[in-house]
Amino acid sequence: MRQARYTSATPTGLADGWSLERLCPPSRLFGANGLRTGPDGRVYVAQVAGSQISALDVDSGELETVSAQGSDIVAPDDVAFDAGGDLYATEYYDGRVSVRGTDGRTRVLRDDLPGANGITFHRGRLFVDECRIGGRLMELDLNGGAPRVLLDELPMPNAMEVGPDGLLYYPMLGSNDIWRIDPEGGEPERVVGDLGVPDAVKFDSAGRIVSTQVGSGEVLRIDPRTGERTVLATLSPGLDNLTFVGDRLFVSGFTGQITEILGVGETREVLPGGLTWPLDLTVGPDGTLYVADGTYFYRYQPGGDLTMLGMLFSPGWPGYIRGVSADGAAEFVVTTSNGQIARWNPASAEHQVLAGETEPFDQLYGVAVAPDGAVVAAELGTGRVVSVRGGEVTTLASGLDRPMGVAFRADGTCLISESGAGRVVAITGSGAVDTVADGLDTPQGILVRGGTLAIVDAGAKTLIEVDLDSKARTTIARDLPVGAPLGAPPKPLKGLIPFSGPQGLYAGIAAGPDGTLYVSGDAEGSVLALRQEGRTHS
Repeated sequence: MRQARYTSATPTGLADGWSLERLCPPSRLFGANGLRTGPDGRVYVAQVAGSQISALDVDSGELETVSAQGSDIVAPDDVAFDAGGDLYATEYYDGRVSVRGTDGRTRVLRDDLPGANGITFHRGRLFVDECRIGGRLMELDLNGGAPRVLLDELPMPNAMEVGPDGLLYYPMLGSNDIWRIDPEGGEPERVVGDLGVPDAVKFDSAGRIVSTQVGSGEVLRIDPRTGERTVLATLSPGLDNLTFVGDRLFVSGFTGQITEILGVGETREVLPGGLTWPLDLTVGPDGTLYVADGTYFYRYQPGGDLTMLGMLFSPGWPGYIRGVSADGAAEFVVTTSNGQIARWNPASAEHQVLAGETEPFDQLYGVAVAPDGAVVAAELGTGRVVSVRGGEVTTLASGLDRPMGVAFRADGTCLISESGAGRVVAITGSGAVDTVADGLDTPQGILVRGGTLAIVDAGAKTLIEVDLDSKARTTIARDLPVGAPLGAPPKPLKGLIPFSGPQGLYAGIAAGPDGTLYVSGDAEGSVLALRQEGRTHS
């Protein structure tokens, strides 16, 4: 049995007559970002979304968690080792560089580097850059003193390396090229441009650049002397970094996939990709299930695989999608972690911001289309529920405790899950609320079907159903792989514009026309299908 990133001591329990199916296997990692070969020959994998660093045996596929979610290192994006074997990690969202010693203890080296990303050692000297608009390229003092800035005002530099010529090579996402500079200072020189959005640079044993292209999914080999380039492989968009184990080349991707590049056009899957943390779910008019996975958006059809409809670098991408609701056959209303409510058409690669463009909302979550056509969303940060129609924003309710899920009864009554208060409420016409269900732990995704309300209680790791008339409750499933790992609450992910605002867990729910309930297994990176024998809802 393959290792998964999340395990529970107790298997999921189901009410009588219910069955559970995983539509996709659990993920092994929380995505895969920075890669670095360690002194022990294993590949160390930084995982921003999961605040985790894992060590991978590239032959056996065995993984060991080196720095776990909930520990001192938060949102690691890239890693490097010094000569003594200490691990240095850039913490992208917290703007830090931390050091994990060989004794397992962690200390913060710097905490004033917004967007800290690329990191590399050269002859005992540590270099770091900031992947943001106006980012800096710096040499850090290993004793924590002030950095020496080599360059600033860079358009999103990323993972870098010193070449055999002694020059520091760095890619820039914002200008789609690779540059180099003498570590002692001086003027930078453009090496090659017009790429596929390069986000990492390393060197092979022949002194050639190898670079992953996040936009095109290409792995390029580039001669730094002539600029000649060779496409070693074309994978999916979302490639992030690479490392060599001897002469063997391994690349990472946002989905958690680790691939060995065997030769031109030849690859081997070392770790499969998967969902980073599925958030909201929705079902289209034809019964098709759609999955919002933050930087990706997928379509799932029974018996088929997840098909990517858009991702972070796709044309027309609305932003890191958190809440989603199908609005017709081809369009979706979405909430993004950048604080916007938008209508998005993946097929035409276009989106329209409905609200939040000039004044972003504070941590939007669930979204739904009201029977009258208004778009209603929960704004966790301010405790509001807002309605958008014709560009006008109206507050339907305020003073709520971390509202997250949104659903509507057949009569148009809006229901909201208050994750902080442990209840679901109905909004009355006066802006007041009435309690529909209380005594919950952390209710997130909610769904009305027929005369019942389904609630994903991420804190209790349960799926319950409430009869809206009698208030009778049924626990459909317990010990679900949702919410934070037991005993290790994750630390907040602050996000960094333009890629993402603050990130957080959200276990969504949707229903198929055959009565199937779909739940985001965000803890393990799966989508769960729960079915009750002999019961159908539309």
